[in-house]
Amino acid sequence: MVTPRGRGTIGFVAVVGLVLVVGWLLVVGVARVVVHQRRTGSLPIRVDDRRGSPQWWARWTGALGLLLAFAAPLADLAGLEPFAALDHEGVAAAGVVLVVVAVAGTVAGQAAMGDSWRGDVDPDARTDLVVTGPFRWVRNPIAAGTVATVAGLALVVPNVLAAAMLVLSVASLQVQVRCVEEPYLERVHGPAYLRYAARTGRFLPGIGRLRPGARRAAARR
Repeated sequence: MVTPRGRGTIGFVAVVGLVLVVGWLLVVGVARVVVHQRRTGSLPIRVDDRRGSPQWWARWTGALGLLLAFAAPLADLAGLEPFAALDHEGVAAAGVVLVVVAVAGTVAGQAAMGDSWRGDVDPDARTDLVVTGPFRWVRNPIAAGTVATVAGLALVVPNVLAAAMLVLSVASLQVQVRCVEEPYLERVHGPAYLRYAARTGRFLPGIGRLRPGARRAAARR
């Protein structure tokens, strides 16, 4: 039997949601940036995107989604009504498990990239094309892990702010991957990337593989 959350459980789950958000940012954000900076001597994030560029839109849309990741559990504590169909202890527990597994997957993707990992795309950088580890199955395991993480957070505190967080985060990643990262990788790695993309799914195994010549044909149109 599915049990609705009681008053005490609501407060506890909201706090758990906040802890998960903070832990997620510390593990996949702060810690990874510090490790990269110590290993390479450079910061893996740019802050000078051209205003209105795809990466600029992806960055600010993602930032708004991140703010909502904090706002959703705080609103839950303040009494914002959750979606009734998802307001159950089992759903919240499933969300916690999904977040933990997704963060572990994100860390695995970051580790597989090694010094090639960046928090965004530097058009002047020339990093290796990574096709090992989780990149054997999907081209963007870190983005996939991020989507799974925010989906899990939305299950922990299933309210309208969490839903908006999920929508904005997915939109941000879609723009970043499709409009920034894929053109960059094709430009830098050429046929090697195209062969890899033709056999490997974008976010899920086998789904979103690039057809040979599809991107160039789209660009000519």
